[in-house]
Amino acid sequence: MTYRALIPVKMLNEVKSRLAPYLTAQQRAELVLDMLHHVIDTLRESEALAAISVVSPDTAILQQVQRWGAHALQEEVHGHNPALTAAARRELAAGATALLTISADLPLLRAVDIQCMIEQSRQYAVVLAPARDGTGTNALLMRPPLALPYVFGPGSLHQYLAEAGQRGLNSILYDNTHTSLDIDTIEDLTLLQRYEACLKN
Repeated sequence: MTYRALIPVKMLNEVKSRLAPYLTAQQRAELVLDMLHHVIDTLRESEALAAISVVSPDTAILQQVQRWGAHALQEEVHGHNPALTAAARRELAAGATALLTISADLPLLRAVDIQCMIEQSRQYAVVLAPARDGTGTNALLMRPPLALPYVFGPGSLHQYLAEAGQRGLNSILYDNTHTSLDIDTIEDLTLLQRYEACLKN
């Protein structure tokens, strides 16, 4: 089994708009890059992936991720899910037999989370990491790649589960704080700061 990872990232000047009342554009860009760097480093630390790719329309991001050890994939089509589909086809052509598509904004992600999801995937065709709101999806591990169509967005978790059921694919949730906390709002940032403070005490 050849596992590869795919991380989508928007244009830096478009990221985290809901944090605009609290952070400058530069601060939001730095936050996204810091979290992306953490996710790439964590994926590498897991030692479970043949390759890590970042798909983005932003050439500055793509240049940076290569310095961090990831492959750079220029976004081929517009739209989050169509762009992921095109990138996943490239991963499939490169030899992936299982593909982890994961958010770039998971500051608590650990290598053991990746290892656990991969271990689950040996028995389940679809492994899903829910977002904190219980409706979104922060990570999706499919065996084979594109076993399900990409439907990331509001309500995606239930859509993925329904799609898997319709296709006769068994699925399982991998749900914990390290994969569920993504950073979109000031409340998310506050939760992250509290969590980090607890770890220091």
